[in-house]
Amino acid sequence: MILAAGLTPAWQQIYLFDRFEPGEVNRAVGVGRCASGKVINVGVALHLLECKTRMLSVIGGGARGALDGDLAALGVPRRWVDTAAETRTCITILDQESGQATELVENAGQLSADELARFYDAFVQEAAAAEFVILTGSLPDGAPSGFFRELLSQVGCPTLLDIRGPELLLTLDCRPLVIKPNREELAATVGRSLAEDDDLLRAMADLHCRGAQWVVVSEGKKAVWVRGTSGTFRLEPPQIERTANPIGSGDALAAGIAAALSRGVDPPEAVRFGIAAAVESALDLYPARLDPANVATRLPTVTMARIQ
Repeated sequence: MILAAGLTPAWQQIYLFDRFEPGEVNRAVGVGRCASGKVINVGVALHLLECKTRMLSVIGGGARGALDGDLAALGVPRRWVDTAAETRTCITILDQESGQATELVENAGQLSADELARFYDAFVQEAAAAEFVILTGSLPDGAPSGFFRELLSQVGCPTLLDIRGPELLLTLDCRPLVIKPNREELAATVGRSLAEDDDLLRAMADLHCRGAQWVVVSEGKKAVWVRGTSGTFRLEPPQIERTANPIGSGDALAAGIAAALSRGVDPPEAVRFGIAAAVESALDLYPARLDPANVATRLPTVTMARIQ
């Protein structure tokens, strides 16, 4: 079983416009609503990729019924920790003319010490039955920066971390199998510009030396870089003329990597599969709603070259 765990789910509203003009009255030509946030996107993607999956997160407030109902309709196995905090709502604005996506992100509500303790207990219980664990998303207000480190110390199986900043750095001594920040997140984590590829590679090598067995860095539609025990690789996704909604593609990437690793695929090839999943996600209005047959079809279009 793959456990996907995180503390910042969201109810997502997606507004589609022929042309969006800031500062003006804009009338949407389409609206979509779904359960989302990084942990939910990962859990949904894993389930649709036909992995035995369990999702663990927190939930509270008025969005609870809609959010849980959406996951129930998809058949995603899940466990919620109830909180007094309102589950956040995030908004995606899609401009069909320009192809731009704008994300309006509401911060997650603060969790109490008791709520964090109950999440910790639930995580320990679920992780004990897992063969692979993904920790993803940011920490809400009220959580100490070492909370992910506390969780990871209780895991006895391979892990993938899609987190950033001090929270990520504090986990490296636990030797996670994969860490997956994007380029911007990695720059913020190491506290310096990574505009040049050589700077990026040095930062990846540093995190590898500090404990991450594999470092995977994405950058939207651009190349994905991989550094690990058998070398450094650059992978190129296929060029897609127009995406439907790129939001959530990074979560599909994480899920695809984990799905392939759990099936015994070597890490660089697992990243190839993850990229195919990310492309498939970007072609759908709803994030991480994957068709495994389409992902398999896209896999040969992802190229990989060893650079070191």
